[in-house]
Amino acid sequence: MKIIRLVISLILISNLLSAQNESDITQFDKALNQFINVRDFCISKDGNEAFFTVQSPNQDISQLAYIKKNKNAWLEPELLPFCDSYMYLEPFLSYDNKRLFFVSNRPLNDSINKKKDFDIWYVERTNNDEAWSKPKNLGKPINSELDEFYPSVSKNGNIYFTMVSPDGFGKDDIYYCEWKGDNYSNPILLDENINSAGYEFNAFISEKEDFIIYSKYKEKDGQGSGDLYISKKDTKGNWKKAVNLGVPVNTKYMEYCPFYDEQNQILYFTSKRNNIHPRNFDTISEFRNYINESNNGLSKIYKTSLKIK
Repeated sequence: MKIIRLVISLILISNLLSAQNESDITQFDKALNQFINVRDFCISKDGNEAFFTVQSPNQDISQLAYIKKNKNAWLEPELLPFCDSYMYLEPFLSYDNKRLFFVSNRPLNDSINKKKDFDIWYVERTNNDEAWSKPKNLGKPINSELDEFYPSVSKNGNIYFTMVSPDGFGKDDIYYCEWKGDNYSNPILLDENINSAGYEFNAFISEKEDFIIYSKYKEKDGQGSGDLYISKKDTKGNWKKAVNLGVPVNTKYMEYCPFYDEQNQILYFTSKRNNIHPRNFDTISEFRNYINESNNGLSKIYKTSLKIK
């Protein structure tokens, strides 16, 4: 029975994705190696602007940063100007590039100096050259007294996110809210083809909502930690059973925070993969560069070409 299930899973994966090799998976850019932990990532449609989270070693400090491209080269990263002493993470850029969603535990207004639970927030701009607005809380029915994480928004405005709720299937579950034109529907829990009694989180929704990529933690068919899974909708619009993306995207280390560039068919994701091995060093500089630039077990942003069929 286990062999049959394995064969079925391999067939499903081969029907969804093109073949991948370990050498096809590379770090996003060396400009980010100056940071201890880099997690969650999104990139603009033109590929000239990217947003991500930088964190302290134990994730006590979490800030949003961005990087811009000039003449095909990435410039030095900068912090987003609205960040302060509260936690900021998980940016997602809207389809028109004019709204940046993110997660924070900042208070609802400046008159309060006590952190809140984690909510989904956003900032706006009229075009890519304009400054971002002040942060705005997305409000109910999406935000609640519970923690909401990892917003991802389809082209039509529907929003998918992670919530830890006693009404879910398990620990962390994935929900979505339908955009009605001027308000959101109440949160809808995705079914058991997506969620389970375990941990489901960090969901990326495609522009047309025809596929979803997300993380599951320590599943039986996983590689040992957090793995990326994919589900597509059937002809009736229902989610099919999610399948593991397999190696080499997934490893025995943690893979999470996916973002898929549909125009260029590139999967970006965070991984704690580690291929460092003992060797001789002639200088401290050589040692430092090897540690910083290798897949060193700290969270880094990776990318790979991935054709979703």
